[in-house]
Amino acid sequence: MDGIINLSIGQVAVAYIFVLVVIAIVRIRGINKEKEIIISSVRMTLQLVLTGYVLVYVFKNPSPFITIGIIILMEAFSIYTIYKKFRGKLSKSLKRVIAISTSVGTLSCLIYFLFIVVRISPWYTPQYFVPIAGMFIGNSMTGISLGVKSLIEGMSTQKSLIEEALILGATPKNASKTIINSTFDAAIMPTVNSMLGMGIVFLPGMMTGQILSGTSPTTAIAYQIAIMFGIFGTVALSVIILLQLGYRTFFNSQSQLN
Repeated sequence: MDGIINLSIGQVAVAYIFVLVVIAIVRIRGINKEKEIIISSVRMTLQLVLTGYVLVYVFKNPSPFITIGIIILMEAFSIYTIYKKFRGKLSKSLKRVIAISTSVGTLSCLIYFLFIVVRISPWYTPQYFVPIAGMFIGNSMTGISLGVKSLIEGMSTQKSLIEEALILGATPKNASKTIINSTFDAAIMPTVNSMLGMGIVFLPGMMTGQILSGTSPTTAIAYQIAIMFGIFGTVALSVIILLQLGYRTFFNSQSQLN
């Protein structure tokens, strides 16, 4: 079929049948999730509609200040989301590490990807900058969240082993090495798994979107491969920065476990 099939409001509304089916299932099963499902569905709809109108304006009126402002907002929201997820469990020093690892990891990979790989011109072109930044920052947020969770659990459950290693003369870095390595593995595993199944088990969202919009499948594939490598690098870099700086926040100046 030639051309793009535009969805009307009525067609989109019909898709809500999936939400109603899930609500019916959780109600029958006695799972108290109806309110959460409704709120998340409505919130997602409103957020995406608002984002759509904002992006229409941004794409028609490209500006370096608007593009930079959007990136800062996305970074700030992702960091806030991580803080909120671990409310009451993060020290001030670990919060700083999360902010640094998120910002440095995503921005460095984003700049390299857009300027060296895609080579956009002008550099602030929102059509490329905003959606690619969203993918990088979103996946980095997931990786860092998994990393923080695994790091906190490892430092807590293996506290006695770390203290024994310190008593025997190990440095905090050596005493935490096993936890750091296992945490890194846990944090990047979802990205690795998605790469393993991509193209055979499922078609990724960006590639599907490009194909539906009329882009050649070969062009969509080229973009998807490059972006997946960019996402993988972003997640790995953000998590390794988190771990290399984060483990130190669990020790005091005398190399004792807090």
